[in-house]
Amino acid sequence: MENLQDSESVAAKNVENNDDEISLLDLVAVLLHYKKMIILVTAIAMLFAVVFSIISLKLPPEKSPLPNKYTPMAHMLIKEESSGSGLSSGLSSLAGLAGISVGGAGSSRSSLATYLSSSNEYLDAVAKEFNLTERYKIEKSPLASTRKALKKTLTSDYDEDSSVFTISFTDIDPVFAKNVVNFAVDWMQNRFDELGLDTNRIEKKNLEVSVEATYKEILKLEHQAQNLGSNLSSGVSIWNGQNVSIEIARIQMELNAQQKVYEQLKTQYELLKVKMQSEQPVFQILERPEIPDMKSAPSRGKLCIIITFAAVFISIFMAFALNAWHNIKNDPEARKKLNLKK
Repeated sequence: MENLQDSESVAAKNVENNDDEISLLDLVAVLLHYKKMIILVTAIAMLFAVVFSIISLKLPPEKSPLPNKYTPMAHMLIKEESSGSGLSSGLSSLAGLAGISVGGAGSSRSSLATYLSSSNEYLDAVAKEFNLTERYKIEKSPLASTRKALKKTLTSDYDEDSSVFTISFTDIDPVFAKNVVNFAVDWMQNRFDELGLDTNRIEKKNLEVSVEATYKEILKLEHQAQNLGSNLSSGVSIWNGQNVSIEIARIQMELNAQQKVYEQLKTQYELLKVKMQSEQPVFQILERPEIPDMKSAPSRGKLCIIITFAAVFISIFMAFALNAWHNIKNDPEARKKLNLKK
């Protein structure tokens, strides 16, 4: 009796295995039956992808449905400050307003750069400089829409390991993209200067202004002294009711004072330059953007591969769908359930 039950169990398993084999063969049979359709759909899709890619490449960028895009980049080195300073905590609070997490001491300046690169002030300055609202043909909600569009193309990234901050911009015009990145870099540098983060740089700029102003004053006084000297040599003893000799002496005293001031300012300026050469600036431009000669997107080869594989899967799905529909039409019970006429 037990032997009979075991035999029945083995037989049932064999039937199940045969059903599985038949099902697999049925799937293969369906694919072979519709192989022409599968090959045709795949070939048409592949041909369409190739033709579309060639047309998009030949058309002018402004008319192409899939134009080449270029992404120039600029790299800046941001010096992180020492931990525990009041400026660090202040900048951390500013970064927190933008929802930026400050990982630890010394990361506030990089967080500030990241915050500024996504601020409305920054985006509006770039949009206004290059009239991006008109360039992107934005009519509805121009301010918000322009900012949203710009955030997709003007991007920034900070590498914590190297402390390098990168700004990039993507556009179909490589020259225009380079100009945008250059403006963004200059804006960021000026903003850092306005915030007073690099005291050496601010002092250097102030000294340059003072040296230039003092030098111009010296030239002005020398010119006045020469004019009065020529008047004195020509026999003029009175100049605007004052003795010419006394006026020349006064100008000479002022000239001597300005020359001493100039020497001191010039000395401070040169010493500061030496100091700055030995110290890393807070915001240092490592590499300006170049006009890219290689596109960053799109990858037409990858697009052709994706379309081809998609066509294969779609055609296989269509084959099984047509086979299922054929089986339903030939099955009276299935037609009756679906209320289909023969």
